[in-house]
Amino acid sequence: MRSWPCIPWQARPLRLTQATKDVSMTQFDLPGSPGGARHTARLEAGASAASDTSFDPRTGGTNGAIAHTPAAQVEQVVAAAGAVAERFAQTSPAERREMLRAVADAVDASAAELVWLADRETGLGETRLKSEVARLASQLRFYADVCAEGSWLRATLDEAGDASSSLARVQVPLGPVAVFGASNFPFAFGVLGNDTASALAAGCPVVAKAHPAHPMLSVRLGEIATSALASAGAAAGVFDVVVGFEAGKQLVLDPHVRAVGFTGSQNGGLALWRLANERREVIPVFAEMGTVNPVVVTTDAATNPQRVATGFVSSMTLGAGQFCTKPGLLLAPEGAGLADALGAAVSATQVHPMLTAAMAAGVSRGVEAYEAAGGQIIGTGSGASAGWSAAPTVVHVPAELFTRESVFAEECFGPVGLVVEYTDRAHLESLLAQLQGSLVATVASSGPHDPETAGLVALLARSVGRVTVDDWPTGVAWTWAQQHGGPWPATSAPASTSVGAAALDRFTRPVTFQNLPDDALPPALRHDNPWGLPRRINGRMN
Repeated sequence: MRSWPCIPWQARPLRLTQATKDVSMTQFDLPGSPGGARHTARLEAGASAASDTSFDPRTGGTNGAIAHTPAAQVEQVVAAAGAVAERFAQTSPAERREMLRAVADAVDASAAELVWLADRETGLGETRLKSEVARLASQLRFYADVCAEGSWLRATLDEAGDASSSLARVQVPLGPVAVFGASNFPFAFGVLGNDTASALAAGCPVVAKAHPAHPMLSVRLGEIATSALASAGAAAGVFDVVVGFEAGKQLVLDPHVRAVGFTGSQNGGLALWRLANERREVIPVFAEMGTVNPVVVTTDAATNPQRVATGFVSSMTLGAGQFCTKPGLLLAPEGAGLADALGAAVSATQVHPMLTAAMAAGVSRGVEAYEAAGGQIIGTGSGASAGWSAAPTVVHVPAELFTRESVFAEECFGPVGLVVEYTDRAHLESLLAQLQGSLVATVASSGPHDPETAGLVALLARSVGRVTVDDWPTGVAWTWAQQHGGPWPATSAPASTSVGAAALDRFTRPVTFQNLPDDALPPALRHDNPWGLPRRINGRMN
């Protein structure tokens, strides 16, 4: 992997001359970094001076900056990914498992340094970040095991009959994938997160864009990953990182890129989706964007309003409300006292700083828009005492104002929640009909025997990707059965998931081979089954 142009805290310039180009090198130390980690930055002659500045959310001060990748370098990176795509696709699932495990081991070995760096760029705290970097390593190993297990290839063989030819079907990798990670989970959904891990497991090279909220961490993760992949036998070009807004646009438009994975805002996801659809050859964009995630309180559960309110506010404010699965709307029986209980619960809550100044400002604008549209603030807690602060807030919305076209149907990303009261089941169903598609919905019931639960689950499942009962939705487990997606506009591809074993499906497509000799078939379909995969032969699993 290339070294990166950087405007660091402490620098020692060094000039090198090569036959083909003049290169300016800089070594810099991160003061206080575990182990005194030293990084090397590289700036080619004539490169752009534009950069992503790294900020400390706790103070608003700067940590340093990473220069944007020049267009010529982006082109080279993507061309390298395209050149290695076929070779990488032909590696066995067992080989890719070892590559991903090597990256996981390298992440574990660098955990202290990564947590230290992430804390200075995100302000999320060492406790949270230690847990998340461990999750990153576990995710990588999970996708490695999913890859090796092989059922995602759906190898299917129909032997020739008296009047039919042989048919053999398998999923094949799409090719290079551009990944745009999230700000709120710098490890789990960052440049090495679920999108990258599942794409690599599926046999696709990845070029990830560094997130501007944590550019130094993004680049460091890229350095660790490329080194680990090389040590495990991966060819150059299998993974790389680029920096800058224009570099991201260039990725989406480059003809070598065959798919896009994105986690973030609706505005960002839809912009990439539109860009990909303007290409001469349109490519899929798997954008996980998030929306208002509803919670429905049953009549019996509403008899304990304090319990429901405490759970909702705790989930709504977790991570300063910067989770895509944050519950943003509580639908409660009228007159049950839920609004008062929510106001009391949020007023006693304090949250840590937001990740970026723009996010903090967005919370203020969102609450102001809710008030202007007729919402009433019923409780406000405390934001951080310094840095990019946003106060946790609950807003009561008159039911008649809650419509699909209103501002109340739109997500306010941060520690903000709405409460709307319904009069009866018919009224509740009319309110749910106003919701956009969501990632997850929750039923707050009175227990296993609540008579309303089953009907509500069936109703909510029509418009979300995951339904929980008496289990707050914040957080997403990386498992075989997970579905992290939802109807538009929660995601741009509602049939897909960005987390879990099925995440690999996004980066493959089916191909059927008819009447081929055995030695001309891909390894997954050959008679001797050299990869040892589960396969369906003549309709039966083997």
